[in-house]
Amino acid sequence: MKFRQIAILIATLAVALPLAAQMGMGPRVPTLSGVWHPEVGAGAAYDRTVAATGDKTQMEITIVGKEDVAGKPAYWMEFAMSNPKMMNGAQMVMKQLMAVDDAGVTSTRVIMQPPGSDPMEMEMNGGGHSMKQTTPANIADKAELVGTESITVPAGTFSCQHFHMKDGSGDGWISDKVSPWSLVKYQGTDSTMVLTKLITDAKDRITGTPKKFDPMDMMRNRMGQQAH
Repeated sequence: MKFRQIAILIATLAVALPLAAQMGMGPRVPTLSGVWHPEVGAGAAYDRTVAATGDKTQMEITIVGKEDVAGKPAYWMEFAMSNPKMMNGAQMVMKQLMAVDDAGVTSTRVIMQPPGSDPMEMEMNGGGHSMKQTTPANIADKAELVGTESITVPAGTFSCQHFHMKDGSGDGWISDKVSPWSLVKYQGTDSTMVLTKLITDAKDRITGTPKKFDPMDMMRNRMGQQAH
């Protein structure tokens, strides 16, 4: 895997954090958050299509563990993403420890594993800037309920609540049959996301002991490989 591709992916995911997991990779991430509904071992698979290019990204979003953060339950949300045009279609895996408070759902730890590499843990408060981002736990905080509709996607037919984003960025269809974000379909101004499969036996795909992510160390290793 090319160093430049790794760097681009890490930069994209680090900026997007919780929303990247839900909406896929890209410089502009839709703002839909859904309804937080975590169940250990459960998850969902999606296809995301960019309207302008038809480019598709496949992703799986799963809950692979649970632990306490500040005395409250938090969940490890993991997602694997693949795009035929990036990394020769190989999967990028990332997981976040998601904690809930009055403000919403916040990623308190982030571990990622690019194809063929050891896992790396991102520094959440590096360089004097916090990378923690909070997403509303309920889409109703930033969307209007249109009504209840039955919609059919590759994963089946679901009775959904239909929400329209207040900022006009898109519409989402939500069902409590789907974990962890209850999302069945998202139709945005620049992309579409549809549920392709429900997952009931999710396992952690991150293998090995994570090391602290050091971009300079990665660059030195890459330069050393080129020298040989």
